[in-house]
Amino acid sequence: MKDKIVLITGATGGIGKQTALTLAKMGAQVIVTGRSASSGQEAVAEIKQLSGNSKVDLLLADVSKQAEIKDLAGQVKEKYARLDVLINNAGLAASKRQLTEDGVEANFAVNVLAPFLLTHLLVDSLKSSQSARVITLMGGEVPSILEMDNLQAERRFDGLNSYSQAKLAMLVVMYEFAQRLQGSTITVNVCYPGQASTTMTRSVTPEMLPQAMRWIFPVFKWMTRPDNGKSAAKASHSSVYLASAAEVEGVTGKYFNSNCQEAAMPKVVFDVETRQHLWRQVHQLTSLSNGQTTA
Repeated sequence: MKDKIVLITGATGGIGKQTALTLAKMGAQVIVTGRSASSGQEAVAEIKQLSGNSKVDLLLADVSKQAEIKDLAGQVKEKYARLDVLINNAGLAASKRQLTEDGVEANFAVNVLAPFLLTHLLVDSLKSSQSARVITLMGGEVPSILEMDNLQAERRFDGLNSYSQAKLAMLVVMYEFAQRLQGSTITVNVCYPGQASTTMTRSVTPEMLPQAMRWIFPVFKWMTRPDNGKSAAKASHSSVYLASAAEVEGVTGKYFNSNCQEAAMPKVVFDVETRQHLWRQVHQLTSLSNGQTTA
């Protein structure tokens, strides 16, 4: 990873920060993104100190806002000659249905539109690399059915299930991305990090769990108690693996589990009609014409 340029969204804490630290230790030039200047500067200073690598930069962006995603992409293209690895790590598990400033349901905006839009805007930078990798993080177990009539929780909002649905939609979109970039120097894969104690997991409330599972909430809280980043470090393994391992060079359109092994994807991912419908939707919601494909 020496001298590879890596951008990681949501990397001022949790799994993203641990991913940034490991890749910095491996010699990569790491671009950390986050919403807060103070926490971002603190994270960058810590990563530099612990890794012994001074090539760690901070760019600010709230990925729930499309204008800030576009600004982030613009800064990357202006400051860096290429991008070797893009890790779409930032995620959101909203406790209730809420709309972003772009009028999009928050789970869908952060977990689906943000990785799609940022990847789309940085395709040219990724193509400037001899071999670029795009990695997007899954969250929780993959549902088997995608509720196409409830993509933005228009019909009902159901806590963590709405989050999981957004993540499944992301998986479908990123698989379509991989298909459209076939034959290029860019690979696109998704990975599941596993359970970790992060700001997001610690913000889960009992009401976000299915009614039948709320009795286990104390166990969930115990499992996600603060642990000084130990579980997040373990959960970063799959991201680091896909960013750096020689054996996945050229591998694209795959899903990897927390043990860095290729895993099966739901049948809906391979349904061409579903993928094309979602592809049109994300283009519309990000104000991109469907003709602005990325291959």
